[in-house]
Amino acid sequence: MVFSTEGLVKYREGQSIGVVPPGVDQNGKPHKLRLYSIASSAPGDFGDYKTVSLCVKRLVYLNDKGEEVKGVCSNFLCDLKPGEEVSITGPVGKEMLMPTDPNATIIMLATGTGIAPFRGFLWRMFFEKHEDYKFKGLAWLFLGVPTSSSLLYVDEYERMKKIAPDNFRYDLAISREQANAKGEKMYIQTRMAEYADELWELLKKDNTFVYMCGLKGMEKGIDDIMTGLAARDGYDWAQYKKDLKKNEQWNVEVY
Repeated sequence: MVFSTEGLVKYREGQSIGVVPPGVDQNGKPHKLRLYSIASSAPGDFGDYKTVSLCVKRLVYLNDKGEEVKGVCSNFLCDLKPGEEVSITGPVGKEMLMPTDPNATIIMLATGTGIAPFRGFLWRMFFEKHEDYKFKGLAWLFLGVPTSSSLLYVDEYERMKKIAPDNFRYDLAISREQANAKGEKMYIQTRMAEYADELWELLKKDNTFVYMCGLKGMEKGIDDIMTGLAARDGYDWAQYKKDLKKNEQWNVEVY
């Protein structure tokens, strides 16, 4: 969804904004803001620096009593009609800012709506023209979803592949529809395991940056893959990852 900001909200790729839903909570207090990763590049979807885009999934679930519970903010946003106003704050966030090096290798790991910040990255790399930035490196996206109906922006990825076939790769992990050679469900870490050696070689470069956004569970699976690969070359993965974080080459925003 795209919101008009009239140019009053300046942001960078990888940042977030807060949305304040109207009304009060069960204690009679105003609802607290919810943070959402921005799903557009700095110029916005229309290139005029006057909009901000979000990728929102409606949250509805059953609690322990079997009662239906609706997420306050996601349902508010999904029920909006064109022209209605929304109270937002920000932008905020430094963890997911994309690197400025146009020759970098950027590995993006996303589950579901965690794709949001990477859409902004990819638009800047492949859909926009900037006098001070022309991407010449490698952008590699791994996107995990439960079903193919949950896939987001695939048409854009296909356009990017046509624009820059040597600079963009993407791999999908559809857990309820795909399996690996062992018959295991295809989670994002399962898909990455198919490229484990190649990914490890990339991680040894000083201009490779990893970004992870989405469900917390994928981080452990990725650690499991990298632990063995690092040990093979005489590295302790836990320490190696700490060093990557220190150099801003390992960036995580999970929930």
